[in-house]
Amino acid sequence: MGLELYLDLLSQPCRAVYIFAKKNRIPFELRRVDLLKGQHLSDAFAQVNPLKKVPALKDGDFTLAESVAILLYLTRKYKVPDHWYPQDVQACALVDEYLAWQHTTLRRSCLRTLWHKPVGAGCQIFEGRPKLAAWRQRVEAAVGEDLFQEAHEVIMKARESPPADPTVKQKLMPAVLAMIG
Repeated sequence: MGLELYLDLLSQPCRAVYIFAKKNRIPFELRRVDLLKGQHLSDAFAQVNPLKKVPALKDGDFTLAESVAILLYLTRKYKVPDHWYPQDVQACALVDEYLAWQHTTLRRSCLRTLWHKPVGAGCQIFEGRPKLAAWRQRVEAAVGEDLFQEAHEVIMKARESPPADPTVKQKLMPAVLAMIG
């Protein structure tokens, strides 16, 4: 069996892995893990990732369970162009520094902000914010509008999704509150 990526595109780290793999034409089988249904909490998924979190990668008998580690693994295994992850040791260290910082700092702040004004709830966060709208346009242009839309479809249509299972929601709430607290 080839590379398998266990993802829920509701998750920003999952979208990052998905976009990176698709943009670099890395062949993979998508294994959807529905967070709102609690599929990541199942015993079956714990066999892939004992931490019961997404994203997760399975490559034969090898598994990996952290978005930054997955991205770095993919850059090394599939020899992506240097602009994704440079060969120069100092340039590489700067990328590593950013990846660690954004994962522990930037994501938490963005999650907190977007939790209160979620795009999926219908808030038009790009209207009246020309810098934010320009940033989105740059990202769409860099990854391709179709891939951007594909990866973010679940977020843009979140309002149409059925509500999370109340039992699962109760289990997840402490972790969500800890992230945005």
